[in-house]
Amino acid sequence: MSPRKKVNQELTRQMIMDAARDLFVKNGYQHVSMRQIAKELGYSHGALYYHFKNKAELFYALVEDHFAMLNQILDEVLEQQVENKSKLKNIILAFIEFGLTHQNHYEIMFLIKDEEVRNFINQSPNKSYEKFAQSIFALCDKEITLQEIYSLFLSLHGFVTHYCRHVVNYDEVKGFAEVHAEFLMKRLIV
Repeated sequence: MSPRKKVNQELTRQMIMDAARDLFVKNGYQHVSMRQIAKELGYSHGALYYHFKNKAELFYALVEDHFAMLNQILDEVLEQQVENKSKLKNIILAFIEFGLTHQNHYEIMFLIKDEEVRNFINQSPNKSYEKFAQSIFALCDKEITLQEIYSLFLSLHGFVTHYCRHVVNYDEVKGFAEVHAEFLMKRLIV
């Protein structure tokens, strides 16, 4: 048996999640193992099991963490002391900025199609979408249907996925995002 190699720093949940996120996006959920994640980090795979009992639990933790980030951003916009029209536009832009600033997060949240993980991503997206829908409904100064809110979400999702992997960050398409937000606002504001 070879002696344990000394590590430079204590392995944390966040370190594992960061490495796993990148590998899941790069290789797909099915093609990533706990051993590969550990190898990427330079630790034994047993060290990962101290933090996560299996790959599915690790993936679930990523999804929960990412949706919590998005929810926090929505909360921050809603707490702004500006008129409803500005808040509405800021929610639209915040969603786009989140998706393009955190592209790997966004892919984990919305674009991984693996059947094994679909069960893990049902609750958090629903809670976030509900918060998004309630916010849009409350900020619109006209009657808006759930179908219209869902269409707004799909439009934002389409914008993000169109630019995901084609831009480095939000700043590269900020002008386009502003135009897109203004276009969508015309449907939401009287």
